Amino acid sequence: MSEHNHVVHKDGDINPEQVERAITSIDEDERSRILQSFETFKGYLGKRIKLAQSIGLNEEQIAVIAQEVAEYLADHEDARNSEEKLLKELWKCGSEEEQHHLAHMLVKLARPDGYVH
Repeated sequence: MSEHNHVVHKDGDINPEQVERAITSIDEDERSRILQSFETFKGYLGKRIKLAQSIGLNEEQIAVIAQEVAEYLADHEDARNSEEKLLKELWKCGSEEEQHHLAHMLVKLARPDGYVH
């Protein structure tokens, strides 16, 4: 696969337009397992955040990707638990700026090293 198909390039540049392709490449059963429980989703997101940090992405870059992921999930996935329902409702009623702030909060919530106060 060529580098232009990746969400993150070798030089650290991000390509948020590739998020949908990355999500849909996850096996449907695995995607369902990840989204079934909010704790499982948060753990999965935390692992991806740790990976992103290990390759040098900063919080803003991670939040941009998280915003694209959240947009995809809000548009294409049914909420499977009360936490996802709340997040979806907040996402749908928020402005783009509020959605970006929510993406930052989700990154902080799921970060393996915990909250930053």
